[in-house]
Amino acid sequence: MKFWNLALLVGLAGCAALPPPACPPCAEAEKPSPAAKPYAPADWSELPGWESEDHAALLELFRAQCPAIAKRPLWKATCEAAQKMSAGGTTPAVGAGQTAQESARAWFEAHFRPWALIEPNGSREGLVTGYYEPVIRGSRTKTPPYLTPVFGPPEDLIVVDLASLYPELKSLRLRGRLEGRRLVPYYSRAEWAAEEEKRAGEALLWVEDPVEFFFLQIQGSGQVELPDGRRIRIGYADQNGHPYRSIGRWLIEQGELQPHEASMQGIKAWAAAHPARVKELLEVNPSLVFFRELPVTGSGPPGALGVPLTPERSLAVDPRYTPLGAPVWLATTRPAMDAPLRRLMLAQDTGGAIKGPVRADFFWGSGPEAGELAGRMKQKCKMWVLLPRWHNP
Repeated sequence: MKFWNLALLVGLAGCAALPPPACPPCAEAEKPSPAAKPYAPADWSELPGWESEDHAALLELFRAQCPAIAKRPLWKATCEAAQKMSAGGTTPAVGAGQTAQESARAWFEAHFRPWALIEPNGSREGLVTGYYEPVIRGSRTKTPPYLTPVFGPPEDLIVVDLASLYPELKSLRLRGRLEGRRLVPYYSRAEWAAEEEKRAGEALLWVEDPVEFFFLQIQGSGQVELPDGRRIRIGYADQNGHPYRSIGRWLIEQGELQPHEASMQGIKAWAAAHPARVKELLEVNPSLVFFRELPVTGSGPPGALGVPLTPERSLAVDPRYTPLGAPVWLATTRPAMDAPLRRLMLAQDTGGAIKGPVRADFFWGSGPEAGELAGRMKQKCKMWVLLPRWHNP
C-alpha cells in the first residue's frame, strides 16, 4: 500500500494548488448535475484507443494476479476463465483463427462490461497523479554519511482497530502509546527525533539523505542501495497516527516558493540551498512512517492487493468505487504534456490521497527517471472500470 502521494506535497486537497488545466473543479464553467451513482454503462467504442491496446499483455498480468483475488466472489469465475486461456492466447470458446492480440481483446469483451466512472457532481473528468519507488543510498550500520535511521514499528506503538466495536468505523484505527493507564497520541515527527538516539539500536537501516528518505515515506516504499551495490526493499509497515501536513504548502505560505515551484524537484532544490533549515522543514509534517524489509523481487513493490506493481500498468484507486483487481481503462495525457496516454491498467493499489470515483495514481516504476515523471503528473483523466458481465454495480 502506498501511504501518500506526490500531489500531497503541495496540498492538492485545495484546488488552488493545481495549474488550471489539471483542476477542472476550480473552473467557473457550467457545473454538471449531481450523479445518482458513480457508474454509467458504457460501450467498448467509448473507450478511446481501445482497439490498439496490447490486450495480450494485460491478460497475462490479470492472470498473474488471480492467486490474490480468485477466492473473492466478484473474480472467481473470471479468474477461472483466464486460467483456461492457452499460452498462445486462445481457447475453444474464444479466439479460433485469431491472433493472440485479437483473441485477448475478444476475451476481455466477452467477460467484462465497461462502466464509466462519474464524480459526485456528475462530471466524468477527474485527476490522475503519479507515484514511484524511490532508490536511495544507505547502510546496515550507522557510519558517515549514513546517519538518518529507518525504523520498524516501535514496540510501544499501540494500534486500536475500532471495527469490532463500531463496524461503521472499520477503516479507522487509533494509534497511540500508554502513559500509565492512559492512551495518548504517539510521538509526532518532531518528538520522535528526540527518541531516535536512545532507540538507535532498533534501527533497521541508516540512510544518507533525510530529504530523500522523507520522499520515500510519502511513496510508502522504496529501495535502499548499500555501499556494496546490493539493494534492500522497504515497505510501509505502520504510521504514528498523526495527520499529514504538506511541506510544499508550508513553503508557499512562508513565501519561500511559488505554487508552481512546490513540486518534489522544487522542494529538494530548496532543501539543498538551505541545509540549516531542513530539520525545520521536515518537522512541519508530524506524520511518520515505519517500515519493514521486503525481498527485492518482481517488477515493483507489492501494492495493497499484495502482488508486485507493474510499471505503467498498475493503478492506485479508491476501492470504494473501483474494486482491487479490476481492469481500468485510463484516458489521460502524459505528464506535463498534451500527448495522449490511453491504457488498460489494473487496480492494484490504494493511497491516502486517492479519494473519489475518478481519481487515480499511476505507478511509473523505480528510480529517478520514474520519479521525474511521477513528480510532474497532475493530469485530467477519464476512467472506465471493467467489471464481470454478470455484475451490476
